[in-house]
Order: sequence, then C-alpha cells, then structure tokens
Amino acid sequence: MDFSVVAAVVVSYLIGSIDFAIFVSRLHGVDIRAHGSGNPGAANVFRVVGVFPGIMVLVGDLLKGLVAAYLAWLAVGTTNPVDSWEIMLAGAAAVIGHCYPVFHRFRGGKGVATMFGAMLFVLPLVTVVMAVLWAVVARVAKFPAAGSTLAAVVYLPLSYWQGMEFPALIWLLVIVVVILYRHRSNLDTWRERRSGAG
Repeated sequence: MDFSVVAAVVVSYLIGSIDFAIFVSRLHGVDIRAHGSGNPGAANVFRVVGVFPGIMVLVGDLLKGLVAAYLAWLAVGTTNPVDSWEIMLAGAAAVIGHCYPVFHRFRGGKGVATMFGAMLFVLPLVTVVMAVLWAVVARVAKFPAAGSTLAAVVYLPLSYWQGMEFPALIWLLVIVVVILYRHRSNLDTWRERRSGAG
C-alpha cells in the first residue's frame, strides 16, 4: 500500500474521531453523553439540545466521511471513486473513528452520518436514495435506528449494482457490520416495543 494511502487512512480515522456532538453540546452547556440516550450523535443532540445544534452536528459528521473519501481520492488519483477500494478503506476508517474515537476513550456515536458522507462522494445518487429510504423507514417505524440499519444493509446490493467491486465491497461491508453492531441495543429496544405492542 502506498504511503500516501496509509496517511490518508490514518488521517481519516483521526478526523472521524472528532466528535461534533460533544463539542456542540458543550457550547450549549450540555454533556450529551449524560442526557437522552447518552449517544454522542446528531439524533441525540436534536432531541436534547435543539434543531440548529443537531443540524450542526449532522453536517459535521457528514463532512467527516466526505473529507475522508476526498483525501483518499487525492492519494489514489483515480477518476472514478466507485472503483477505488482505497477510498472505501478511508471511509471505513472515518466511520470506525466516529464509533471508537481515540480522543474520547473510544466511546463514540453510531456512524451512520459519517457513512453517508463517505458514500456521498463515491455514489451521490445512491446516497440521496438511501437518505430518502432512511427518512421514510424512520418515520413509518417511529424509530430512527430502523431506518439507519436498513439503509446500511441496502447500500451493499445497490453499490454492487452501481459497479462497486471487490475489495471495495469488503470495506463497505466492514462499515455496515460496524453500524449494525453499534445499533444492536437500539434494535433490541425496537423489537421489545413491537412485541409489547403485539
């Protein structure tokens, strides 16, 4: 692996480790990890701190993935991002950094917005479709985690359909697995609610 690619991946992890939810909530006198769900992510900031702070965090988390993909693209010099496993590796590094940030004792968020940011660079049209899917499922299920996990899983076949091949798909799979793992408690709660309602 070329040194420039290694550097891009390391920097991507460090960028991913910047937790905008913690910083933005602190500006409003709140430790987001001690309120709401306790998750340092945009959704919790929306609920606890407010709409504008939530938007700030969401944009920041999206940019982490977008910048990571862009750095890898510069390192590789490819004209078509969907062909580059290096870009997907950098995206995975940013997502892992968001979920397990070195700056915050490896206790971070769920990684969905950062994944969307990276994929917005690689497959912009697919990502717009995934964002709509997320919004619809989250609203119908009344549970954002349902939309997040479904969108993450559906990314795999759609990306393959759009021309992504191995080993890029492997790094996308890593991203999906990390996001599913980070949402495991949310999905357990959702299943309990559904079984209780039934």
